[in-house]
Amino acid sequence: NLSKTHNVKNKLLQQYKEWKSAPYVFGGLSKSGVDCSGFVYLTYRSKLGYELPRSTEMQSVVGTVVPKENLKTGDLVFFRTGMATRHVGIFIGDGKFLHASSSKGVIVSRLDNVYWASKYWMARRLP
Repeated sequence: NLSKTHNVKNKLLQQYKEWKSAPYVFGGLSKSGVDCSGFVYLTYRSKLGYELPRSTEMQSVVGTVVPKENLKTGDLVFFRTGMATRHVGIFIGDGKFLHASSSKGVIVSRLDNVYWASKYWMARRLP
């Protein structure tokens, strides 16, 4: 549904505008500091009206797995960033995703960026 996708993208870009450069703080849930899963949780709740679990681990089991080539705006994208560390962001289309990065805070990154492409784990779509 194209209009729905467009609407979701606008909401996600609005969230980015509001949160841009909010610093990364592990366990944080505010603009003075937020972590990756917290940002996804807040974005889904405030912009898309959907209550997600708070942790990356719990977010990684909701919805259904989507192949990387079938990603749609709003899908959750997951990365393995360390031995036991997982990272989550929200796909916004055009090969980009919105996330709270531990080094740069809330930013938009490209899935084909060398770092993120090498860490890519899976994507999930909510019902």
